[in-house]
Amino acid sequence: MKELMLGNKAIARGLYEAGVAVASSYPGTPSTETTEEAAKYDEIYCEWAPNEKVAMETAFGASRAGKRSYCAMKHVGLNVAADPLFTMSYTGVNAGMVILVADDPGMHSSQNEQDSRHYAIAAKMPMLEPADSQEAKDFVIEAYDISEQFDTPVLIKMCTRVAHSQSVVETGERIEVAVKPYEKDAGKYVMVPANAKRRHPIVEERTRKLVAFAEESSLNRVEEGSDTSMGIITSSTSYQYVKEVFGDKYPVLKIGLINPLPEQKIRDFAAKVDKLVVVEELDPIIETHCKTLGLEVTGKDIFPLIDEFSQGLIAAKLGLPEKPACKPIEGLPGRPPAMCAGCPHRGMFYVLSKLKLTVMGDIGCYTLGATPPLCAIDTTECMGASISSLHGFNKALGADAEKKTVAVIGDSTFMHSGMTGLANIAYNQTNSTVIILDNSITGMTGHQQNPTTGFNLRGDPAGKIDLEALVRAMGINRVRVVDPYNLAEAEAAVKEELAAEEPSVIISRRPCALLKKVKRGEPIQVNPDKCKSCKACMKLGCPAISFKDGHAKVDVTQCFGCKVCSELCKFGAFETLNGEAITW
Repeated sequence: MKELMLGNKAIARGLYEAGVAVASSYPGTPSTETTEEAAKYDEIYCEWAPNEKVAMETAFGASRAGKRSYCAMKHVGLNVAADPLFTMSYTGVNAGMVILVADDPGMHSSQNEQDSRHYAIAAKMPMLEPADSQEAKDFVIEAYDISEQFDTPVLIKMCTRVAHSQSVVETGERIEVAVKPYEKDAGKYVMVPANAKRRHPIVEERTRKLVAFAEESSLNRVEEGSDTSMGIITSSTSYQYVKEVFGDKYPVLKIGLINPLPEQKIRDFAAKVDKLVVVEELDPIIETHCKTLGLEVTGKDIFPLIDEFSQGLIAAKLGLPEKPACKPIEGLPGRPPAMCAGCPHRGMFYVLSKLKLTVMGDIGCYTLGATPPLCAIDTTECMGASISSLHGFNKALGADAEKKTVAVIGDSTFMHSGMTGLANIAYNQTNSTVIILDNSITGMTGHQQNPTTGFNLRGDPAGKIDLEALVRAMGINRVRVVDPYNLAEAEAAVKEELAAEEPSVIISRRPCALLKKVKRGEPIQVNPDKCKSCKACMKLGCPAISFKDGHAKVDVTQCFGCKVCSELCKFGAFETLNGEAITW
């Protein structure tokens, strides 16, 4: 049976067909849908873990128990999971284990553009890199065979274009894999130094065997061409661009097993062509390998180290006329990302901006609080960094900073990696104020559940962590909950907690406006006769409010009915659609 599938859906299909039993992941664009799609198969237990490290360790536990397992994350999530990753390379597996990492060239939804192939090399772990949806499914099945044959976890590297593009996939039947008995083996799994020293040579020998495997594996294939004046080595989406530009003109060595790379296969390919070119996005991994083999190669001397490639770029860099790109219609305004109409974070960020506070930011929808007109966030680095940064900032500058600096973090991000930062504040005592923006969901990656929502990945009732009780248990005595739609309440809370002489946490709680369970309020309008054109309401940056013909105007198709804008109007210009005054 053939079906048009997203690359991520094809990954999930591969998990099903490979007989996977357990999947534990943390959502992160562009990897999220692999686990969401896998959850549609009853044969696979799927969960959202609090963070990527926990997800990887959970999958590893399932593998040791004897069942095939899986975990997924985006590239920056692999940073979080790097600790178990490197050690699992030494221990090996019992049943097959696959780790998917999705890179984001072009940084469509990421804070950096790192290349995850470096992790495979550093951890001495095999990595497969599919170039379309069919390969995504097939490579998953192959990865489990490699995992069990070579006693190692296997990495699969996706990228945004493969993960979120569609192509035809031929599906197969599920293979029911027998449970592998668990046997206690301290020498294999207890990584104290003495045991780890004995495991390291095993890892090196495994790498040598994998190099030999790479020479013969169909994952790396040569596609002949009519013109041997140039030969191209490539992988992933770059392969698709090369084929679209050149078709079958030039020979292509298409790499699917990106680590370890073959040696003789590359030498043999290079010997058949006059000029060797490597086309790969981001870092020169394949190119460096070729140069290590003593080959003369063209690569990053003409191709960029940054951003995504395209057919036009490859054509231009290799001497073909670049086809003119489609240009947007001139005069169209830009549409930068913005918090949605009715977003519960907007009220709190307005307060922080109004008070001119220094705000340590974090990763999530609320990062958009850094954009105009609110401009309420000073820093954003990685998950959980806001709280730790706040503590360090306040320790460095003392009482003056403590009275005018806060950290903001989402509920999901707090569970991911914010708790340890708060523990540091409680333990080492700065008078720091942390604001947990609790919108009752993991918002930016597409409304996934988390340990504070009370529901699991499938939407079934689950354990629910009480944020207030948790924060108090960590040693924070001052804990209060506010409604961010109530600007006066939010402002009073921030002022009072900043003035306190001990650490404090404010939980800004209101569900995401886009949740299905959230009832939309009645839209409101502006009475032009009452509007004094002061533009106070425009300071919110709400996409439902514009300024036209000398006064504010509400787009009722976008208005969520939160009425926060009416709190800023001193002239009562905001009314119900029936012309009645707004009341709270």
